[in-house]
Amino acid sequence: MPKVISGNLKGRKINGFDIEGTRPTMDRVKESLFAMISYYLPDSIILDLFSGSGNLGIEAISNGAKKGYFNDYNKKCVQIIKDNINNLGINEKCVITSFDYLKAIEYYHKENIKFDIIFLDPPYKDLINENIMDNILKKDLLKDKGIIVCEVNYCMNYNNSKYTLIKEKKYGDKYIYIYQWDKSNM
Repeated sequence: MPKVISGNLKGRKINGFDIEGTRPTMDRVKESLFAMISYYLPDSIILDLFSGSGNLGIEAISNGAKKGYFNDYNKKCVQIIKDNINNLGINEKCVITSFDYLKAIEYYHKENIKFDIIFLDPPYKDLINENIMDNILKKDLLKDKGIIVCEVNYCMNYNNSKYTLIKEKKYGDKYIYIYQWDKSNM
């Protein structure tokens, strides 16, 4: 059974890696990813937009994020996220929503919630990261110097002058791209 790999919840179990239609981030990829973003984590507000089991958002909270927003449209995933958060005793740091991604972006915009880190790990077949990133800009969801972490199975050639690609790494057939938004690029 998968576990939290680092931080104050290290070693604690995370349920829900067998949900149909989800693809959990492998531990070695997760470990490397969190090493790459460790600077951004303390006291951050994060959004795990396609949460699945809540794996990435929980790892972020374990490593110092002060608030985690978890969104998944799949009702089974939402229940697993709730169970994981309850089992880990981090309820006060977590907010769970269940919208499709465009409605979630609109919801967070209307609530005037801005994020330091947004995790994008949608179903690989959808190829929607670029569209999501454009919508995040339109709805002003990222704080200045905020980052978007994308996990995809294709070489992402996203070109938007408002984002700077700050890191990229390949793991077998997976790619991690980390983009930063800098308001001075506006």
